[in-house]
Amino acid sequence: MDEAFIRNRITELRLKKGVSEYQMSLALGQNRSYIQAISSGRALPSMKQFLNICEYFEITPLQFFDDTENTPQLVRKALDGIRTLSDDDLIILLGIIARLNQGK
Repeated sequence: MDEAFIRNRITELRLKKGVSEYQMSLALGQNRSYIQAISSGRALPSMKQFLNICEYFEITPLQFFDDTENTPQLVRKALDGIRTLSDDDLIILLGIIARLNQGK
């Protein structure tokens, strides 16, 4: 894991969210070229800004570094919903997942 991973992951998540570097910079309360500076390798976010970036993408730092997760925002929302289900509903959901995976 290196600086390039952080730059590339921010770019990947930003593109999936459908926002420009400019829009994201302003949403984070930074100057308009902040994300462009990170993406180009001229800067790295501070720890506080990194946490703000994770919050912006609605993901945890763990999900940020897990590049095997293609849509971490959706996974987080799904997990939040799953946590509210009853045991019976969880069993039904597991059955649905099993059926969906059989087709793969």
